[in-house]
Amino acid sequence: MSTEAAISREQILTHVQRTLVELFEVSPAEVTPEARLYEDLDIDSIDAVDLVVELKQFTGRRIDPEAFKSVRSIDDVVNSVDQLMRD
Repeated sequence: MSTEAAISREQILTHVQRTLVELFEVSPAEVTPEARLYEDLDIDSIDAVDLVVELKQFTGRRIDPEAFKSVRSIDDVVNSVDQLMRD
């Protein structure tokens, strides 16, 4: 996907959902904006690194792991990626 094209929040959410289902075998029904990565989806720190790597490929941008330390929910992930795409 070109970084020049605007990526909507809906596209980001869809990509995050697909990624969690494919990489971590999370049930699609569980991947809601309110779902908490660690508590609800069992995404551990190693999985989070894999998610950041996948999001880097998706956005074509470098993602600072420090920026993702405060991410707790799917909505936080979408917000972080959306902000990254605006910077």
